[in-house]
Amino acid sequence: MKKTRLALALASCLMAGSAMAQSSVTVSGLVDAFVGSMKNSGDTGSKASVGSGGMTTSWIGFKGVEDLGGGLKAEFKLTSFFQTDTGAYGRFAGDNLFSRDANIALAGSYGRISLGRDLAPSFLPTILFNPFGDSFTFSPLVLHVYTPSGAFLNRTWTQANASDSGWSNEIIYTTPNFGGLQANLHYQFGEVAGQTGKKNIGVNALYFNGDLALTGLYFDAQVSNPNSGSPIIDATAPFASITRQKTWMAGATYDFKVVKLYGTFQTSKDTTDGNPQAKDKVYSLGLSAPVGNGSILAGFARTKRTGDLLAGGDVSRNTTSVGYDYFLSKRTDVYAIVMNDKISTQSNAASFGVGIRHRF
Repeated sequence: MKKTRLALALASCLMAGSAMAQSSVTVSGLVDAFVGSMKNSGDTGSKASVGSGGMTTSWIGFKGVEDLGGGLKAEFKLTSFFQTDTGAYGRFAGDNLFSRDANIALAGSYGRISLGRDLAPSFLPTILFNPFGDSFTFSPLVLHVYTPSGAFLNRTWTQANASDSGWSNEIIYTTPNFGGLQANLHYQFGEVAGQTGKKNIGVNALYFNGDLALTGLYFDAQVSNPNSGSPIIDATAPFASITRQKTWMAGATYDFKVVKLYGTFQTSKDTTDGNPQAKDKVYSLGLSAPVGNGSILAGFARTKRTGDLLAGGDVSRNTTSVGYDYFLSKRTDVYAIVMNDKISTQSNAASFGVGIRHRF
């Protein structure tokens, strides 16, 4: 009888341990495609086409979590961008397979620590504080800070933010949430022998309290992404190479219910081997207003670039987008957007797109 009780007790302990260590893996993603005509300022002409990622870059991936007990969890993400119009993986030719996420983390009451490829400190403050979110096609703010224009060796615009929207070889510590305030500390190793001082560091903070949201960020970048080994902004006529950038940004939103307002300000200083190259000041304003099952969206961004980065002197860029995003369901929406773009040294340009986005 005693042996039977002991066996039952051991079995109960094993079953309890198994119950605590619950784990799950999910497959999720987003597909986004549009048809329209695109022309950024400085382009030689408009391009009518079916495009990918009008509102969000398409992606697919795996996410897993295991409950380790005592409030501790193990998590991982492996997600890949792809181009809906062609089926190619990555955001562009040469992009890595898991350039969106390739990380593993431990999370608990102390916060969260992740290792691998993950977000840059600039990403969340940028996409959460403009009405077009993470649209690399139509968001004026995203276009100014993340997306170069023109052919690779003949740029009409280089992005204001160096070092990509995601960082590789990275450690991120995320604090617990303190009454709506949470911060992320980012450190990317340069992984160059004998150059331990070459790295990327950054911090951002996000505060959400009812209708009000605030953000701020700072980063110091010296390493290129998604792979290191080149300047953080490559030399491509008529621009110079950049080997280091220091950037800070502040943003706010307020939801008045009938309209939600957005605003950001950012400044960057670019250097090459310690020599000043350029300063960028980026302003953005926007709004979203609920109408029916969707929202009217409007955004404006202005960048003033001074210094020696651009051969020929100072340059500015103004971009405005207006659109309507209509939800057919919680997972599927359709959108229509028009955009006007003007670089001071280039011709005016107009674009439009009509698309559909589905989450799964």
